[in-house]
Amino acid sequence: MTMLLLSVIYLAFISLGLPDGLLGAAWPVMYQQLNVPVSWAGVISFIISCGTIAASLQSDRLTLKYGTGLVTAVSVAMTMLALWGFSVSRSFWLLCLIAVPYGLGAGGVDASINNYVALHYSSRHMSWLHCMWGVGAAAGPYIMGYALSGGFGWPAGYRWVGVIQLVLTAILLISLPLWKKRPGMEAAEGDAARAMPLREVVSIRGAKAIMITFFCYCAMESTAGLWASSYLALHRGLDPETAARFASLFYLGITLGRGFCGFITVKFRDETMIRAGSLVILLGVACMLLPLGDTAALAGLVIVGLGCAPVYPCIIHSTPEHFGEEHSQAMIGVQMASAYTGSCLMPPVFGMLADHISAGLFPWFLLVIILLMIVMHERLLKIVSR
Repeated sequence: MTMLLLSVIYLAFISLGLPDGLLGAAWPVMYQQLNVPVSWAGVISFIISCGTIAASLQSDRLTLKYGTGLVTAVSVAMTMLALWGFSVSRSFWLLCLIAVPYGLGAGGVDASINNYVALHYSSRHMSWLHCMWGVGAAAGPYIMGYALSGGFGWPAGYRWVGVIQLVLTAILLISLPLWKKRPGMEAAEGDAARAMPLREVVSIRGAKAIMITFFCYCAMESTAGLWASSYLALHRGLDPETAARFASLFYLGITLGRGFCGFITVKFRDETMIRAGSLVILLGVACMLLPLGDTAALAGLVIVGLGCAPVYPCIIHSTPEHFGEEHSQAMIGVQMASAYTGSCLMPPVFGMLADHISAGLFPWFLLVIILLMIVMHERLLKIVSR
């Protein structure tokens, strides 16, 4: 039963990743058909992120009341309906409206399952969980690229992914009886049966440092995911269909990296994995900054993805250790909110830079964010080690 539930959890994270790269892959075509500026992708991304922030902040209350399984199933269903809405919409403002349930669904899955796995499974399963997210995130742009190159149009890409989400929703609903507490956890979770107010969570030692760390990480990841295709098309001169396919290399790097990290986390601490990943990200950014040609830039995207691989899952998995199991759901909810605040604010900021200056600023933008993330993570480690 444990392995069957774990398989369902992995499927849920594939469903979480599938929609994430669709907007970035489709946008070089979408903005022209919608007759809006290229920077307005950031508006849709902003709204989606606001929904995930709201869902993350409520994850503690919702999970305590309804359980992880039901929260996850309903969240995936909301995302499926939003994808269908995207596929039939031809108005930018209608897309903005549909982006609300799009974000709420993503936030519900992310916070609830991350805490469940952090409490009940080892670090390797957390890495493989996020590897499954990478499978979905890499498959999404590939599906969209196929829809564009095959002449089906971007609505077909959203529709096809929506059908996959419908199947995953049915699987999650059938699996609801499997979602039970791990033996021995009832007492620990009973002590935390009160939803913590936001002010109380933020006052925990180290909370602000980890919030800024997560802000930076997701700001970098979401900016790379959203704008890599536009960077390749507008600055490097690739055609939109090719740019969409190559942008999926970023998610492919994350996916392969997390699969590999699952095997080595048994030998290295979470902190070591995070530091190593940060250094690899810097190497990938350097490949894009140096005048080494398009091949090096494409390799840089993969390397950045490889570096991203251990950062997110290892930070999440270390949360119960740093802040206590009794605070983990509330703390992870706040971390998710901080992460999605980064996803919410920074892609539109880069969109304005790309619109008014140049999309060529893409690697410089990533460099500044990753350096701040490294500084704040080191500060966290000093605080929690006292």
